[in-house]
Amino acid sequence: MESQALVIAMIGVLGIGAQWIAWRTGWPAIVLMLAAGFLAGPVAGELGFRLLDPEGAFGDLLEPMIGIGVALILFEGGLSLDFRELRHSGQAVIRLATVGVLVGWALGAAAGFYIAGLVWPVAILFGGILIVTGPTVVLPLLRQSNVQTRPASVLKWEAIVNDPTGALCAVIAYEYFRKVAESPGASVVEVVPPLIIAAIVAGLIGYAAARVIAYLFPRGAIPEYLKVPVLFIAVIGVFVLTNQIEHEAGLVAVTVMGVGLANMNVSSLRSIHPFKENVAVLLVSGIFIVLASSLRVEDLQYLNWRFLGFLLALLFLVRPITVLVSLLGTSLPWNERLLVAWIAPRGIVLVAISGLFALRLTEIGYSDGNVLIGLSFAVVVATIVAHGFTLNLVAKWLNVKGTSRPGLLIVGSTPWTIALAKEMQALKTPVMVVDSSWQRLGAARREGLPFYYGEILNEATEHNLDLAPYQVLVAATDNEAYNALVCNEFAHEIGRDSVYQLGESGDEHDKHALPESIRGRALFETGFGVTDVNERQAQGWVFRKTKLSDEFDFEDAQEKLPDSANKLLLMRKSGTLRFFTHAAVPEPRAGDTIISFSPPRQGRPRKSPPSARRKRRARAGHGTPHQSRRQPSLR
Repeated sequence: MESQALVIAMIGVLGIGAQWIAWRTGWPAIVLMLAAGFLAGPVAGELGFRLLDPEGAFGDLLEPMIGIGVALILFEGGLSLDFRELRHSGQAVIRLATVGVLVGWALGAAAGFYIAGLVWPVAILFGGILIVTGPTVVLPLLRQSNVQTRPASVLKWEAIVNDPTGALCAVIAYEYFRKVAESPGASVVEVVPPLIIAAIVAGLIGYAAARVIAYLFPRGAIPEYLKVPVLFIAVIGVFVLTNQIEHEAGLVAVTVMGVGLANMNVSSLRSIHPFKENVAVLLVSGIFIVLASSLRVEDLQYLNWRFLGFLLALLFLVRPITVLVSLLGTSLPWNERLLVAWIAPRGIVLVAISGLFALRLTEIGYSDGNVLIGLSFAVVVATIVAHGFTLNLVAKWLNVKGTSRPGLLIVGSTPWTIALAKEMQALKTPVMVVDSSWQRLGAARREGLPFYYGEILNEATEHNLDLAPYQVLVAATDNEAYNALVCNEFAHEIGRDSVYQLGESGDEHDKHALPESIRGRALFETGFGVTDVNERQAQGWVFRKTKLSDEFDFEDAQEKLPDSANKLLLMRKSGTLRFFTHAAVPEPRAGDTIISFSPPRQGRPRKSPPSARRKRRARAGHGTPHQSRRQPSLR
């Protein structure tokens, strides 16, 4: 495959394909991407038909392409860092970014020298690179898991802050040993201060770029359709410019630029969040496939039992000691410290920087530099597999995992939503009622329901309310236009198919109706509106639950319900919620629980003639008419 277009297409197919399989199976996406790249590259090459050879396809362009990709990923990660998150974890993050860097560097270098057998210069440089944990790995892992907010915030901040820090440490180590090779009498004082000054200057340039964007965007200086292109070109420009000051200083600049913009309250940036997240997924997928497929079998020939011991020391000694020492005296609970001490997967930046310095170390006379390529991949694979497959298990064991059952977020405190919340809480589904009126929340307080007093659309809600446990949103305030606004705002975060509201959307040609594209899915097959449910609530309508089984199927459940009853949702055994809407009807299965909104009971519900019921059941293949059926009670 010599065509560059075919190589790009295959990289995309393998990367996004691995992400999709990870979504379907729950396996760590990074592990699947590494496996896909490794199979398409070195493994297929050994069999005589290498499917991917990025170096052959892109040549000298490969390194700058990866560098710019990493810069954009770091910038995107920085945009997600809001200083308000540090209220509960700030002390821990600062310790890990200062004390943790020094302790981790020292322990990593010692393990490289005494266990892996590297010469001291190579061990010191590699110890600096190992500080990196990598947002390209940590963020996807946190996205797939359900870790509580505080430890997840610590891991996220550490990953993004320490990425450029690790690169800077490697640059400092390399420049020092290069100086020593050129001038044996060179001292640390001659090398380190200029590099630190270069990093500070790069950070200031990144911050200045953020201030310029924060000034121009809200004032209409950049048209809406050009904001995303201008922002991305600005990131690339800042990265390339600051790299001219000192190699890898660009990583510091783009990280500062992202964090700065995230905390400047630029309202114009909210509209680009979905786009920049999509770009980050594409970049992470592509770069992992490229790096894994670029690996050569000869790069692994240096690995032996000593390197296996080094990997074990890295997992079970270096990381735990670094974290536990750094967090001494902090307010972080011990179970959360232990989780942070275990989770430290490495990713793109480690491999990219190791590959760069492997060549440079060889040029100045350190033969062990060649070992870094294979060793860095071994570290990435070992940490991703170990931490990716154990994160959920360890989090559960340490009691820092959120609820495993999908939760329901209800916006609007009304008699109807309170009744729904009580019904779902009785089924052990996590529920949260959100409203900006303390008076309307009175009913939720009296019923003992979890509630949040605040405006759901306020950006501060993201930092005061943990939204991770809630996979479904129902907007049911008295204002249907506001409900549509809430659904549209959360559609990109929760999923368009997981945001619902009361009221059926109007005809697409009706200029007086809200278009379906900005609404949530309509609840009920009939598309009941706010007025409809309020009127029926006043007439005494209630929620009823019906459990299906092999003996009592969906048809039987319908016969037990009043004619005018409306099915709202069904809950699977796993707790997954599926709603009945005007556009889609979920397929009921044995073990499901159906929640319906029904009128008050008046006498016994109708029954079909026994002969008709037997015929229907025989046609449906549910067994003989003589099988006994257990009739569940309805509330």
